[in-house]
Amino acid sequence: MAKLWAIVKREYLERVRTKFFVISTLFAPLLFGTITFLPAWLAMRTRASVDIGRIFIIDASGTPLGTRLAGSLNGGPFGDSTKTRVVRVTPAELPNAERDATAAVARKEAKGYLVLDAKSVAGEEARYSGTNATAAFDMNALERAVRTEVLAMRLERAGLDDAQAETLSRMRLQLQTERLSSSGKAGSGSVGALFGFAVGFLLYMSIFLYGQNVLRGVMEEKQTRVAEVVVSSVRATTLLAGKVLGVGAVGVTQLVLWLAGSWAIIQGRAPIMARLGLPNAPFSLPSISPAMILLLVLYFLLGYCFYAALFAAVGAMVNSEQEAQQVQLPVALLLISTAVCIQPILLAPESRLAHLMSLIPFSAPVAVPLRLTLTTVPPREIALSLAILAVACYVAVWVAARIYRVGLLMYGKRPTLPELARWVRTG
Repeated sequence: MAKLWAIVKREYLERVRTKFFVISTLFAPLLFGTITFLPAWLAMRTRASVDIGRIFIIDASGTPLGTRLAGSLNGGPFGDSTKTRVVRVTPAELPNAERDATAAVARKEAKGYLVLDAKSVAGEEARYSGTNATAAFDMNALERAVRTEVLAMRLERAGLDDAQAETLSRMRLQLQTERLSSSGKAGSGSVGALFGFAVGFLLYMSIFLYGQNVLRGVMEEKQTRVAEVVVSSVRATTLLAGKVLGVGAVGVTQLVLWLAGSWAIIQGRAPIMARLGLPNAPFSLPSISPAMILLLVLYFLLGYCFYAALFAAVGAMVNSEQEAQQVQLPVALLLISTAVCIQPILLAPESRLAHLMSLIPFSAPVAVPLRLTLTTVPPREIALSLAILAVACYVAVWVAARIYRVGLLMYGKRPTLPELARWVRTG
């Protein structure tokens, strides 16, 4: 036990003292802060242009639609339309009017021109050409204004008075979602989905990165022949266990620091956004029980041990970086396939795919925590998932230890599959 503790301590301190650990630990909260504040800043900076109404409206519809739209684009229904020039034409005159408007836009007299005709009144189509045709916010605002005025006109034709038509056409309904769990209300549905994605992605990245750290650590010790000295005084299985536990402790430390930093950013979000003059929508994390936190940590540790053992076996098998890239591919693909399923599980946490991925050992460490943040997972399913994952973890560690014990001292040619099977039997 003393030798195991010494190896764990060495692996842990060797990594937390590096500049890379400090930089990567600071990077996650900074990234979270960026995605917290940047969208609000961009939304404020990329609204529709203030002079979106500085256009020509070529109205060949034979209705007041062009005049109504001009008022809407310049401050409200039938308001100031001095920025917008409405040109009334017949359908036959439309080509010449478009040609004149194109020339006027080229002379920078307007930003573009909008063509309205019978299809526009029917709610089917309107055409716009202009220098800002690729500005998504401008086009969305223009499309919304046309749709609103067409709807108002059609409501008036159906017998509603102007005030009623105006009220109905400008109605905007927002659907607020709230997730329910077995313990009651569990916060906003959209925030819960975002939090679930963050949990799944964070677990995936942590398991992958620290599994890679184990692989590289084993490979470096093998290449520098340090393992030959260590194995002479410590059993290979003890060395493997110490390496896996030490690197895993680094991962847990970094996860705790990441979560603490992200929580601090959320707590200080409102005053920071107010000082920056940014719109501040209410934001709160979903309720997380101590049992859920325990399960998240347990799944991370089991998933990390499973993949770290496999990566350690790969490190003991290879002799160079190039070989490592090839041999680790099957292990990496197991984890990458789990990441590919994050979005489908996020969209349908009760689907058959979600249940299946929760019971497969290589995907359960990410799939189950993701589902726990989105919906209520039956305790029986959690227990079965943990049991399967624990057995798979034991098997992976047992196989990896035997490969590690032999492969750590083997140099030269990469072992074949029959040789690996012999290592496992006789290791």
